[in-house]
Amino acid sequence: MGTPAITNRVQALVVGGGISGLVCAYSLQKTGIEFLLVEASPRPGGVIQSQRREGFLIERGPQSFSGTYQISTLCSELGLTGDRVLAPVKAPRYVLIDGSLRQVPMNPLALFTSSLLNGETKWSLLRDLFGKTQPPEPDESVANFVRRKFSAQLLDRLAGPFVSGIYAGDPEKLSVRGAFPQLHEAEKASGSIARGMLKMARTKRGPHERPTLQTFQDGNEILVRALAKKLGERLRCGVEATALRTLAETQGGRAARYAVTLRADGREETLVSDQVVFATPADVVQKLLGDVDPGFEALLEGVEYAAAAVVSLGYRKADIAHALDGFGFLVPRSSGLRVLGSVWNSSLFPDRAPEGHALLTSFVGGASDPKATKLSAEELVAMVHREMTPVLGIRQAPVFSNVTVWQRALPQYNLGHSHRLAALEKLRLRFPGIWLAGNYLRGPAIGACVEQAQEVADEIKAGSIR
Repeated sequence: MGTPAITNRVQALVVGGGISGLVCAYSLQKTGIEFLLVEASPRPGGVIQSQRREGFLIERGPQSFSGTYQISTLCSELGLTGDRVLAPVKAPRYVLIDGSLRQVPMNPLALFTSSLLNGETKWSLLRDLFGKTQPPEPDESVANFVRRKFSAQLLDRLAGPFVSGIYAGDPEKLSVRGAFPQLHEAEKASGSIARGMLKMARTKRGPHERPTLQTFQDGNEILVRALAKKLGERLRCGVEATALRTLAETQGGRAARYAVTLRADGREETLVSDQVVFATPADVVQKLLGDVDPGFEALLEGVEYAAAAVVSLGYRKADIAHALDGFGFLVPRSSGLRVLGSVWNSSLFPDRAPEGHALLTSFVGGASDPKATKLSAEELVAMVHREMTPVLGIRQAPVFSNVTVWQRALPQYNLGHSHRLAALEKLRLRFPGIWLAGNYLRGPAIGACVEQAQEVADEIKAGSIR
């Protein structure tokens, strides 16, 4: 994964070596298309970073992923099936209510018998099951959607924390059509979320599997390393794409569509390619495609990102009163805490902490508290420890800590996002050979990125054999 001399021409150039770029390049490789993947940083994988320190296995980015058919197939091809570890299926989730952890109901019966929700909220759930509504024509925020269909209590206690856990976002700004399109489509098709979701599940085509929370024995980065190994010298780290222009002239006897300027080790070279896949954050795509058409810049600058800090703390189990018997907990914004939620890594997966210790990873910041990520590592550790202490009955300071801050952690699918993406796709189609992949398109989950990246590679392959 060094930076050998850059070739002059390839069939496909993939810009960005995060999970989307790696999977797209690997899929191109399988189809026999000549490609090159360039990544500006010294290592591939983007926010997927795993590290062992002092006997703790920490994840600097996503803590795990939900399994999909595409991920299972990918793991099988890479020889990683035996390295996967699954979280306990029945591991309870908790939400912090009035200073105490309350178990989140995980099935309809538990939902209706739980004291977590009042009678009004339970009645709204029944009303959805048997009633009929239609979504408003303008885009609607997640918060307005939940209040309209259900109740403010459901928004505060479950929906809001859930949104924070996935997007680190603000439910008052997040678009239900953009962030949770299946909910919008379910109501539009059936007038009921419950009935619509059941109908969609029955009619879903193609192979799929029940999503299961999982990772690898040595962390999420194992997937990145396996992909990088398969790509070999076709993956070039430390190579930055700095400019792109369309070509009208003929290169090497064949018409080439695009010329991309690449910078490596202080020098610049030009690569020509018929297909260019941008698998980078939206702001990088914005800069590179803005010179091709100002419309790209206008559309992509509207994609906002939330900053987040990942704070991993290790404790002696003897110093924690709570049994840590579950996945972890989410925190409603009404609680007044700055912690968004906490994952109990050592309760979910083996070998995450030394014997007799526990590893807890908490998240701070997000769209609702961007200033938190400006704090120092020491301040973040102290704040998380202080807020976690009464919740979990912690008696001593942590024996281990690690802080990673991502200033552009997660794209925000805010109001108007789905319309923006539709306009972006319409513009992209005017430039054959330009492709987009990344977590601002189909969702931030690893599974969503894998599926979308594979689809881009499939389309490139289909076009090459016409």
